[in-house]
Amino acid sequence: MAARKVARKAAPTVAPQGTPKRKRATPRKRIRFLPPRERAQGATSPEHVGRVIEILLHEYAEATTALDHRSPFELLAATILSAQCTDARVNIVTPALFRRYPTPAALATAEPAELEVMIHSTGFFRSKAKSLIGMAQGLVQHHGGAVPTNIDDLTALPGVGRKTANVVRGTLFEQQAVIVDTHCSRLSRRLGWSRSDDPVRIEQDLMKVLPPDTWTDVSHSLVLHGRAICRSRKPQCLRCPLGDELCPSFMLES
Repeated sequence: MAARKVARKAAPTVAPQGTPKRKRATPRKRIRFLPPRERAQGATSPEHVGRVIEILLHEYAEATTALDHRSPFELLAATILSAQCTDARVNIVTPALFRRYPTPAALATAEPAELEVMIHSTGFFRSKAKSLIGMAQGLVQHHGGAVPTNIDDLTALPGVGRKTANVVRGTLFEQQAVIVDTHCSRLSRRLGWSRSDDPVRIEQDLMKVLPPDTWTDVSHSLVLHGRAICRSRKPQCLRCPLGDELCPSFMLES
């Protein structure tokens, strides 16, 4: 019988000593809702921004948060619940929640299991229950049960990020604050005011672009405009009062 030919395996290629290994290039993350740079030129000029603000504040003259509340404590708790949840759903849940826990002291001693049942429909109910209880305990232990007005004190509370803190500061404490939620984030890019998808960076960009005395009102108007017209999917560009003259993203995604 003929002897079988045994195929020899090729020896692995060994890079010469001292030769650095080539790193695989990390693909750049695509940031959504960005208009081309050439279309966004001039979008941050004071004249252009002023015209956009004038129209938005005219269209949404009474713009404010859609979350039902009667006190800073209730607004703080409702805003925590609104993460990854619609304001309408939160408004269904909070009446019973605040009847059961009307004060920070009452919420601070809540049984997690009972609280989780009450807020279950808002999603992420376990982490939100933990944040609500922790927030209430922080108010009782460090602020005498009152909601602080300082951004650093607010963000030191469990479950309270800059967006939540700025909702309370801008809505109830008459402090100008840029409120970056998902709608504000999307519209800031479509309008050419920011090219980031990081909420903190967007907040910083808007603070440079917008006049300080408009921060809160413009933030609320962007949220309402995002819900009504400039939606994530199929924005209603032909209904938009800004039109192609002021919006660099006009008809790009429609």
